[in-house]
Amino acid sequence: MNNNIIEKQIELKAPISRVWRALTDYHEFGEWFQVKLEGPFVPGQVTRGQITHPKCGQLTMEVVVKELQPERLFSYTWHPYAIDPKVDYSHEIPTLVEFRLQEIPDGTLLTVTESGFDKLPADRRSEAFRMNDGGWTQQIKNIENHVLQRA
Repeated sequence: MNNNIIEKQIELKAPISRVWRALTDYHEFGEWFQVKLEGPFVPGQVTRGQITHPKCGQLTMEVVVKELQPERLFSYTWHPYAIDPKVDYSHEIPTLVEFRLQEIPDGTLLTVTESGFDKLPADRRSEAFRMNDGGWTQQIKNIENHVLQRA
């Protein structure tokens, strides 16, 4: 088992254009990801917002957008499982999250990959990996429900 890379795939019965919009429109992303983002995704810039999941309290999500290749690739870096508001995670090397889209006969194959866990401090590496592995399992279900309900 590789504890450095999380990869999840799902076949979505929706066109690439629909999945792309759900991923990259910051309002739609916020709906299925459960975060109220302050602004759009712009390569090279920070996007942040308040996490709205009821179990997350007053946590803020912050990502740095790396790539926006229309209807192909959306990627960002972030500090995974950064849940303690008393800890400054800015000194850590962030992980890379990539959303890759591929056309398939019935819609879109979405592959979500998060890599770079081996660069995290040893004392939180395995817990961050475990929590994000479960988190991405839920998030791909969330995006599936979102694109099917909001065509």
